[in-house]
Amino acid sequence: MRLAGWLCVAVIGALVAAPVPANADPLVGAPGLDDPYYPLDGNGGYDVGHYEVTIDYDPPSHQLTGTTRIDATATQPLRMFNLDFDGPDVRMVSVNNLPAAFDRNGAHELTLTPLLPLLPGLPFTVTIDYSGQARNTEGAGWTYAPSGGAVVAGEPHSATTWYPLNDTPLDKATFTLHASVPEEWEVVSNGVRAEDVVTGAKRNVTWETHQPVLGYLTTIAIDHYSYLEQRRANGAPLISAFAPNAERNRDIEQRLPEILDFAEALYGPYPFDAAGGIYVDADLEFSLETQTRPIYAPWTDLPTVVHEIAHQWWGDSVSVRHWSDICLNECFASYTADYLWQERMDGKDVDAGYRETIRQYGADQKFWDIPLENPGVGNEFTSVYYRGPLFLHALRKQLGDNVFFAAVREFNAAHAYGNASMPEFRTFMQSKSPTDLSGFFDAWLNRTALPPDEYLYPGALRG
Repeated sequence: MRLAGWLCVAVIGALVAAPVPANADPLVGAPGLDDPYYPLDGNGGYDVGHYEVTIDYDPPSHQLTGTTRIDATATQPLRMFNLDFDGPDVRMVSVNNLPAAFDRNGAHELTLTPLLPLLPGLPFTVTIDYSGQARNTEGAGWTYAPSGGAVVAGEPHSATTWYPLNDTPLDKATFTLHASVPEEWEVVSNGVRAEDVVTGAKRNVTWETHQPVLGYLTTIAIDHYSYLEQRRANGAPLISAFAPNAERNRDIEQRLPEILDFAEALYGPYPFDAAGGIYVDADLEFSLETQTRPIYAPWTDLPTVVHEIAHQWWGDSVSVRHWSDICLNECFASYTADYLWQERMDGKDVDAGYRETIRQYGADQKFWDIPLENPGVGNEFTSVYYRGPLFLHALRKQLGDNVFFAAVREFNAAHAYGNASMPEFRTFMQSKSPTDLSGFFDAWLNRTALPPDEYLYPGALRG
């Protein structure tokens, strides 16, 4: 995610769910996975392999009719389990093609009781039918566009507003979207476009995501889009879409092959089989790294595109274990766009820029108030943008370019399509250095004060 403006100190607020009660029944899946910030996100007792979401949307009435099929495997005996869903009214639920009882409770819980209990280690299928008006969340999920269309965007939550899922970074799955809209509208989503046909008054579109994806990184965008279709040298398709009032960004998106090549040189092969961008006409204060095809707000510029493409490695392929690990996502994306691109592509002296930032903000206590590691609920999207690049630049100078770039590339590859944490990152980087980095990491990641000079100006920065 990249917020409007370079120095982003505004807090995106979030409601914290109540602590998860102890679950005494071993046949009931936990209603949450104890994320330290969002304890009721996700659900216990199963692992999802694939989502198949089928929706019909009427832009004038905002009527959304959907069927979601979830293919999963039980990890414990289950007579009852939960999904996360905060969308339209649920009409019917089945488990393994048998009717199941259901109850909606809490902020986003959908509790299911199968007719027959589920056995651990065995696959099962859940089908949920739902219908009603899709409400406008204004950037926290389903969001109306001025044209009458819609786009889904939001972090850390958004998917629950349009399909039921296990909404946690810890349960990635592949994803297929089938969408029907009036024939004059276009539909864009993640991955590879497998179908786009008009039959009578309806347009039917299918998008397939072949690599695992998190809920908040899935999207659907409905508008009167025009397209820019490009290909990489290896033949991978690049499909980008532009809402009518976003055509001015076409020149930026034409540089996508160049941006992908740049990021690959830093972090290794692009982790997905498609890429592109969705340039929306909606009142969003952020752009978002939706997998393979980021959502770009109307104010988007080139650094924003570089930032969101870097997220395809840091955030999408390698995702946080908990939301307290958000620096893994945003510190790397911000460093890539605000330092590495400027240094390697624009020839700027980023050491001088680093020193100038320290000179300008070193004595400003507010600049240091929010730690990078475990910034606190509601503060996830603050210091990671403006202090995160400083931390990574100092770490780079501490280790030296050869060690730093080889290490971050190796770390990313080791966690591809999975999850990682800031403690894991610290341990890994320490393994590449003969010098004890515990003081360095503590000063930069945990403290709320200007780091001492030995950590502020390591290596070449000392001069």
